[in-house]
Amino acid sequence: MRESRPVAVETRHLIQDTLPAISEGGAPAAEVSQYACQRRTTTDNYNVVFTDAFEVLAECYEFNQMDGRCLAFRRAASVLKSLPRGLSSLEETHSLPCLGGHAKAIIGEILQHGRAFDVEKVLSDERYQTLKIFTSVFGVGPKTAEKWYRSGLRSLDHILADQSIQLNHMQQNGFLHYGDISRAVSKAEARALTKVIGETVQAITPDALLALTGGFRRGKEFGHDVDIIFTTLELGMEENLLLAVIKSLEKQGILLYCDYQASTFDLTKVPAHSFEAMDHFAKCFLILRLEASQVEEGLNSPVEDIRGWRAVRVDLVSPPVDRYAFALLGWTGSRV
Repeated sequence: MRESRPVAVETRHLIQDTLPAISEGGAPAAEVSQYACQRRTTTDNYNVVFTDAFEVLAECYEFNQMDGRCLAFRRAASVLKSLPRGLSSLEETHSLPCLGGHAKAIIGEILQHGRAFDVEKVLSDERYQTLKIFTSVFGVGPKTAEKWYRSGLRSLDHILADQSIQLNHMQQNGFLHYGDISRAVSKAEARALTKVIGETVQAITPDALLALTGGFRRGKEFGHDVDIIFTTLELGMEENLLLAVIKSLEKQGILLYCDYQASTFDLTKVPAHSFEAMDHFAKCFLILRLEASQVEEGLNSPVEDIRGWRAVRVDLVSPPVDRYAFALLGWTGSRV
């Protein structure tokens, strides 16, 4: 990105075959890259006590619209998740990248006292607790949550009872299906939905490319939604394919909600010099109905739920075929 043009691939750009190791003496025996895409991270997190604390602080800073500090703690958590064993002393962090003074202070407090006082303060804060509840609703971001909090609202029931609040279509569906989409999605459910989308895509374009991405592609057993990308081999027809898939899902009677966003990808503006959290490919944010009969291991639902189906959040992305690999990498990885 610094060169604003493609550059030759060097050894330092490649993902190494070995995991970063920490020697018995405390110092890392192998260099841990500052770049997330160069760190091999398994689903085994040996530093969960530290990363959980970092993620609480990152979320707090996100609520306060302090993006720099939020990103700093997310990066710090990402580094610790890549380590092959748990930290046992503060000295082990000296040569690790992306760990600032505040992050190291948190690690030191947890090692010495078993808890971090800044984190405890955040967790006991009424504003943080309330904003966390509000933002758990699909379609509600930090700014809306803050607005509701400042107006004196403190619970989801208060929001629904307030006649002055006009929920948009996404938020209405977020509340309507809150019980389902706030509950974790299992790998079996993700596979079942991938099969549904795959069959729908193949019926329209038999030679289409399709992949389940997100945390499930990284090996996670549970997630908060299902991310799937697909495209057609015919360059320029990928957006039509996505629209056709949405129409088919509606005909199947399983489309509960759809927010379609047309492609804004412009090759003349690549590479971009500003950070954006979302790519410019055609995509849609859905809520789909998943039947129990479609999931081999059954739905991840409470025992008392006798409906025989549940609502699941699904994101579909359809990049041009020549950008498919980049989209696959981006949607497989994390926010850092």
